[in-house]
Amino acid sequence: MPLCPHAPTAVLLALLLLLTACGGGQNPGAPTASPDVSPSAAPSLSGDAAPDRQALALGANPPLGAPPKMTPREAARLADQASLGGNARLLSDMRQLGAPAWVAKQFRQPVSRYRSGGSGSVHVNVGPVFYCDRPGSSPTCWRDEFSSEPLLWDFTRNALGGSDQLRQRVALALQQLIVVSELEVQGTYGLRYHHNLLLDHAFGNYRELLRRMILSPVMGDYLDHANNDPDAPNENFSRELLQLFSLGPCELEPTGALKGGRCQPSYDNAMVRNYAFALTGWTYPAGGSTQWGCWPQGTNCTYYEGDMLPRPARHHAAARPLLSGFSKTAGSTPQQALDAVLDSLMAHPNLPPFVSRHLIQSLVSSNPSGAYVQRVGQAFTTGRYTHREGQVFGSGQRGDLAATVAAVLLDDEARSLPPPAQAGQLREPMLFMTGVLRQLDGVSDGAALGWWWGGALRQHLFRPPSVFNFFPPDYPVPGTALVGPAFGIHNANSALERLNFLTYLLDWGGSAPDPSIPGATGTRVRLDAWLAQADNAAKLLDRLAEQALGEPLREPARSQALTALNAWTQASSGNDWRLNRVRTAALLVFASPQYQVPR
Repeated sequence: MPLCPHAPTAVLLALLLLLTACGGGQNPGAPTASPDVSPSAAPSLSGDAAPDRQALALGANPPLGAPPKMTPREAARLADQASLGGNARLLSDMRQLGAPAWVAKQFRQPVSRYRSGGSGSVHVNVGPVFYCDRPGSSPTCWRDEFSSEPLLWDFTRNALGGSDQLRQRVALALQQLIVVSELEVQGTYGLRYHHNLLLDHAFGNYRELLRRMILSPVMGDYLDHANNDPDAPNENFSRELLQLFSLGPCELEPTGALKGGRCQPSYDNAMVRNYAFALTGWTYPAGGSTQWGCWPQGTNCTYYEGDMLPRPARHHAAARPLLSGFSKTAGSTPQQALDAVLDSLMAHPNLPPFVSRHLIQSLVSSNPSGAYVQRVGQAFTTGRYTHREGQVFGSGQRGDLAATVAAVLLDDEARSLPPPAQAGQLREPMLFMTGVLRQLDGVSDGAALGWWWGGALRQHLFRPPSVFNFFPPDYPVPGTALVGPAFGIHNANSALERLNFLTYLLDWGGSAPDPSIPGATGTRVRLDAWLAQADNAAKLLDRLAEQALGEPLREPARSQALTALNAWTQASSGNDWRLNRVRTAALLVFASPQYQVPR
């Protein structure tokens, strides 16, 4: 794809050098691009996306007599951390309420759920003829019944129009901690059920979230513990439960640092086997069937909606020691053994810093201080967080995620300006795209975004390449002593693709609706409200930068950008000169390192 023709070559070249200098990942092979799509019932624009176009684009101030409680920079920073992208309405709400009250308000917002796609009929009466090859099947059968494309429709519409921005962002963080992938599990209805669990429990308790993930039939199929053998169990799930979903492989200090400064294993392979034995005795929910019956005998056929069901006859009978002084007792039921597993994990000292560091890295900063991790871990442990202004978050139960998320977002390290020297993170591809669309009053049904995410940007939302997510949490930023997880999928090619995405939106006009997608809108941004600012290039650039960054572009980038904007005049480009100024301003603001690496 060619770069934007509306920005002077010298400015673009300087910009590219800045972007590629940020560092890059390895992994040169990109996943195969696949087209994407949009939901069966498009939710109306509501909440922070309700369409007062002029206010949305140019910023609405708090009411007269109510001085703002946050500066533009403070609000933009919170939006980067706690939403899928700022826009004028969201920023105004944050400034009017202040950070603690805005977070509390977000905890009360109704859930924007996944709703699109097919039903469990794909796993009923399964026979030698594939479901989508049966007579009368729709040409889009695979997409609608087996793929994650309908979830992308819903995710995108919820991202752009949902009022529950913080819930959506936290569920996304949890989705990258407790991972499943459509690459291994196909069944749209099951993926929808699984990801709605993450939304429902994003502000709940980590113990209950783990329980529901353990009993999720999608997880049971993905990591091989559904219908597990009671005498020789598959260890795949138990290993990832300990290594990736709860404790990590090494013992941790409360700060998240390695205990004693070196890796001392938190468990060994014998303990992995004990957890595998303890978690036997679970089968799929009722509902699935095949023409050959279900196997092994006494189990249910594959079916992805609902919690897995206990099968005591297929549960390991012997006692097994677990971590933290707990054990699976001899003769236990599957439910009793599951409770013992959860007790052992919730009591382990690794769990608070492990979960806390992941949430901080996902929401705020790739390199949090040990003291920050410890303070958030304390909120996780006590189930309560009290802000200095008096607001109290959480139930007082260990593992309370509302208290933990509040501690992540309201800690001094997250809120203080200027930020600590090591603060910040590379904006993930999916957050970059939803952020630009929200900032520019965009609409999208998700159809085109799946192509961008699945192509060179390498972050198709529901198709991580493995249970290890898209990137490791400790990926080193080249040339520094810092880590930057998202740099694991960032390189010169993906840096250019970010610019191409902006070109696609700003110069190509996005994508038209796909008539095969229910409620399709296509993907586009709306720039009209910015045209009134275009007579004054400095005013246009600074207003756009204030909304996107909370501050002007830094020099010399601002002066170079103004030179590019002022090149567009009636004489140089006819009646489109104002639109060209807006396009160029948007390109340079959203491609800037200030936007790409929020701090």
